[in-house]
Amino acid sequence: MHRIYMYMTMVLALLVVSSFVFADETVRIAFGSCAKQDQPQPIWDAVVDCDPDLFLFIGDAVYADSSDPDVIQQAFDQLNQLSGFQKLRNHCPIYGIWDDHDYGINDGGSEHPRKQEVQRVFQDFFGVPKESKQRTQEGVYQAFVMGDPGKRVQVIMLDTRYHRGPLKTVQFGDVSLFLPSNDSSVTMLGDSQWRWLEDQLQMPAEIRLLVSSIQVIPDIHPFEKWANLPHERTKLFNAIAASNGVIILSGDQHFAEVSQLHRDGQNELLEFTSSGLTHTRGNIAAPSNHRVGASVVEQNFGLIDINWTLADPSIVFTARSTTGQVLLKHEIRSSQLRSNAAQVINPPIP
Repeated sequence: MHRIYMYMTMVLALLVVSSFVFADETVRIAFGSCAKQDQPQPIWDAVVDCDPDLFLFIGDAVYADSSDPDVIQQAFDQLNQLSGFQKLRNHCPIYGIWDDHDYGINDGGSEHPRKQEVQRVFQDFFGVPKESKQRTQEGVYQAFVMGDPGKRVQVIMLDTRYHRGPLKTVQFGDVSLFLPSNDSSVTMLGDSQWRWLEDQLQMPAEIRLLVSSIQVIPDIHPFEKWANLPHERTKLFNAIAASNGVIILSGDQHFAEVSQLHRDGQNELLEFTSSGLTHTRGNIAAPSNHRVGASVVEQNFGLIDINWTLADPSIVFTARSTTGQVLLKHEIRSSQLRSNAAQVINPPIP
């Protein structure tokens, strides 16, 4: 695929929303999460071989697990020295949001004592211009649009760490597990990010990729997920229902899967999860009653292919191995995304 990029760098420098245009009638977006910088990363060669237009790093780009910005900087420096990752940087733009391990605190949220400093380290690594409004906001959320009218893809990347309040936990040996909370005062995104998101979901676009570091649709596993704050999850689904063309991308879980929300009618609300780039949880995926088909329990990255040449454009998700082999595939048509209204059933609160 030969693509001509037209970057609006002046817009990127001045606005939280940036845009660029592709010359081709197809768009290919790669994404992934969970990469330990001290482990081999052969997967980048497979990503580059797929010739993506851009790569979305959707959490845990490094594993620092320290609130010290210098430690996080050292982890990013180590990642940046890897030849495979350098190939990716030279091949296409990379956009990132953080999850807990590159934020600095395992399962951490708003309590991070030095999150403003870590935000600067993170945004420096991902090349956010010094003049960008992203530098003055609280959190690393961002959005951009690619394509001409009628063929626009909007990418909305959420920050689920900076403002997130305390979760309800239960201890199982040395492991903290999470339960849904009935405390409606606890936020996932914070007021300013919520207002920004609601505005973004009304921006002109035919397809929207809503990126969350943690899973949104799955609701029964005991790990981090939007369903731990059911009032916030419902608020998110209501915002999606007022918009159009939304597909959710997520990571974090160290396996890949497709999730589908229980539907009212024929319209789809899908979530594509891809994790991890260097390691997985073994041969077991977390339980889910929303999973479509099989899960992928080996190292993987995700690929979204959008074909505008069809009368009803297709969106194809594949999860691919370290050698580029297709491990999982799911296709949906644009007409199925015109409305995302859904009947949402939150899990019971213990």
